[in-house]
Amino acid sequence: MAAPEPMPGYEELGRRCYRSLAGALRGCTDCGWELSRRTWAENARLAWSEPLLCLVCAVGWTVVRRAASRRLFRRFAEAYKEQLDEKGLCRASLDEAGSTATSAGSGKAGYVTAVGEVTTVFAAAADLTLLCCSPFRPDWRKGAEVPTDIAVAYLIQCSFYCHSIYASLYMDAWRKDSVVMLIHHVVTFVLIALSYVFRYHSVGILVLFLHDISDIQLEFTKLNVYFKYRRGVYHPLNDFISNVGCISFSISWFWFRLYWFPLKVLYATCHSSLLSVPNIPFYFFFNALLFLLTLMNLYWFTYIVFFVAKVLMGQVREVNDVREYDIDAEKKAAALEKNDGKLHNSSPCKERKHLMNGIVKDKRL
Repeated sequence: MAAPEPMPGYEELGRRCYRSLAGALRGCTDCGWELSRRTWAENARLAWSEPLLCLVCAVGWTVVRRAASRRLFRRFAEAYKEQLDEKGLCRASLDEAGSTATSAGSGKAGYVTAVGEVTTVFAAAADLTLLCCSPFRPDWRKGAEVPTDIAVAYLIQCSFYCHSIYASLYMDAWRKDSVVMLIHHVVTFVLIALSYVFRYHSVGILVLFLHDISDIQLEFTKLNVYFKYRRGVYHPLNDFISNVGCISFSISWFWFRLYWFPLKVLYATCHSSLLSVPNIPFYFFFNALLFLLTLMNLYWFTYIVFFVAKVLMGQVREVNDVREYDIDAEKKAAALEKNDGKLHNSSPCKERKHLMNGIVKDKRL
């Protein structure tokens, strides 16, 4: 077995990827719909039962979320109603997080923890977690068998992101980054689904692993942020965990999503893949989505930098979510509603309404 190619720096990544993309573009003399159709017919492998199973699991995520929100998380919200009101948060914040106010999708903390750990095991089984070799296998071939453990991980992840697209539109509270979040869910769903169809699972499982690491820390940190004050009592352990988690999350976000991901994954898919398979299927399509994913990682990293800067300048004293939608704007929008021909100032939290695309809208399943 040949020694693995050393990981490049950012400058070398940009130079070689640009050279590979430009060369592939010059060599593509018949690029277009006909080539895409022919490439799909020759390389795509997908049984009809697989997307059906994915859809069933996506519906299952939605049903489980609805049941958990109504029967479990909302009870916690009622128990900590005063705490939520003090922080300017609505009861639906709990519905989204599976705890008092994680603000990130019902049960997501438990989901990303479980799936993240499972994906880590799957990636280790596939000799990917050490990142010591190129994630693009030189022996790639169309229609190759996908190992059962990786196929299960793909089913779980793909079905959850299918549910997440629906949840972002109709279930989650609207925030400053909700449009980007929706685009992220669509891009991730397409990448997961088509990397399975074209048997790029060795790359795909590594992408999932690199992104799940920071998601686990994010949800766990936010749980502790909102539980450090419970029933008017300060809990120093939760405060300490949230502070440590914030630091750990910031470091892991950069390390895994902005260091390992571009220098290992993008380098392999954009440059190394052409050396192994010159006519690799949908080369431009997959790389465009991966670069878009990188841009979104950079976008969210600005929130992290923004928060750290505010902490250093003494503008904030505790960990919070700078992505939350504007509560004042939401109240102003609610005040414009008419009730029997009169304006009123009803609390949007009490009515369980949230700002969505600039419109106060009920969140219903």
